[in-house]
Amino acid sequence: EHALLAFTLGVKQLIVGVNKMDSTEPPYSEPRFEEIKKEVSSYIKKIGYNPAAVAFVPIS
Repeated sequence: EHALLAFTLGVKQLIVGVNKMDSTEPPYSEPRFEEIKKEVSSYIKKIGYNPAAVAFVPIS
């Protein structure tokens, strides 16, 4: 929803914070981060963003 709203309002650049990465088992699971990144990339591409230009940042 936030990505769609941002695109509608003309936001050109996007940063995606992947929250709760410290609560996965094991803490910070790279495969889980990549899975989330792939899923979100698919969604933001449908909206109109270029997933290659979007920064994904793991946060806690």
